[in-house]
Amino acid sequence: MSLYNRCMIAALPPAPRAHLRCKRRPGRRAWPAALLLLFASLASAGLPRPVVRAFADQRIPMSAVSAFVQELGDAQPLFTQDPSKPMNPASTMKLVTTFAALELLGPDYRWRTEAYADGKITDGVLDGNLVLKGYGDPKVTVEQFQELVARLRSTGLSAIRGDLVLDRSFFALVRHDPAAFDGEPLKPYNVGPDALLVSFKSVRFVFAPNANGSAVEVRAEPPLPGVRIHGSPTLVAGDCSDWRVALQPVFSNHADSADATFQGQYAASCGERDWYVALLDHPHFVRDVFAQTWSAAGGAFSGGVRDGRPGRGAKLLATLESAPLYDVVRDINKMSNNVMARQLFLTLATTAYPAPATTAHSSAVVKHWLARRALNFPELVLENGSGLSRHERISARSMGRLLMAAYGSDVRADYVSSLAVSATDGTVRRRFENDAVAEQAFLKTGSLEGVRAIAGYVFAPDNRKFVVVCLVNHPNAAAAQLPIDTLVEWIYHSTDAARAP
Repeated sequence: MSLYNRCMIAALPPAPRAHLRCKRRPGRRAWPAALLLLFASLASAGLPRPVVRAFADQRIPMSAVSAFVQELGDAQPLFTQDPSKPMNPASTMKLVTTFAALELLGPDYRWRTEAYADGKITDGVLDGNLVLKGYGDPKVTVEQFQELVARLRSTGLSAIRGDLVLDRSFFALVRHDPAAFDGEPLKPYNVGPDALLVSFKSVRFVFAPNANGSAVEVRAEPPLPGVRIHGSPTLVAGDCSDWRVALQPVFSNHADSADATFQGQYAASCGERDWYVALLDHPHFVRDVFAQTWSAAGGAFSGGVRDGRPGRGAKLLATLESAPLYDVVRDINKMSNNVMARQLFLTLATTAYPAPATTAHSSAVVKHWLARRALNFPELVLENGSGLSRHERISARSMGRLLMAAYGSDVRADYVSSLAVSATDGTVRRRFENDAVAEQAFLKTGSLEGVRAIAGYVFAPDNRKFVVVCLVNHPNAAAAQLPIDTLVEWIYHSTDAARAP
């Protein structure tokens, strides 16, 4: 049975009550109580000495660290480190976006994608355009798009003699440079937001040895008309490390077409591997997915694609609804999905402003919501709400206050259960595996070049619950995982020490 079900986080009522803790995993490392008591006595306003020492061992000065730890229910923090300093939080900024969304949109909020016939339908033939109108759904998968096509076919529609018209007006259409952040324009995390986003605008290339082990099979999913595969890597023996580099890939990407060439080598020991690459622009990606899916469903279409809106007499044929927001928030926080977070951030603008949604309106909505909650974060800088930014800022104290407010809110269950569980799932699945804090911390991680961060909850013995935030901004931040993990473990084990005889 999963941790989520065993701990029944989702069943917790909004009013504070004792956390339903899981049993400790057997055989976890126990820190000596006497040593922990010594550590506790050395902790004052700053971080505990073993944590400070861990940062020093990684050559990270404490001036590059901001931290905040407080037990839920206490009036003052247990300890802090430069807690009011504005810091780049990386993906922990998603905690702000998702809490705001759960309260402002509601956990059961769903996005829509609509299909309209803009023309007359006679004997299953549309003499006109098919219009797809998007409302910012963060996760329209290929399978869901196939469901939309199936609903269109079930109306009797079999052929379209016009174009595919995309109504993307729910979000402001602004120029997005996917290379601007880190020079990696083909990485799916750099895909810009779009009101009619499909499959994260990414193609999945699958590589595998063929049945008789003589060659490498390469396929694209979905198989888009505008994406062509050239060459085939040579199947070789050997180790599977750096398999992407060994493929010697060359991508030629344009708005309406793309070429992928693989002329290197592929180790048989790799088995089946996949590689997601963001190709084409938004309209042509949607057009190609529609053309392929529509043809596979037995429909006829050979038109082009353009932006537009349903005409006055357009008829609604089919609607696709998204998963509920509480599921979307879980995807965003556990797996730290930047594209989904940006879609959600823009959707927040529509709670107070008419479409098209802009990031400026989203920022205003979030700050107004914080003010209504008496959460004054003067240092807060929001750019896209995902943390994939060099400009976003928040302090450890503000993030800690946000987490405490969320734990006392009506959306606590959905919020806490959206976080990655230590040594169990999400971005901390392989962390804390050899410690008793495994399964006892619900955390959001953050990682950028020069940034490492963690924020969330530690459920310690005796039903004690702590908020923990640690933000590191330093050129050597990549080495900060060990001291950050030491902090989380110290919080958990220090409660054992406090009650030791």
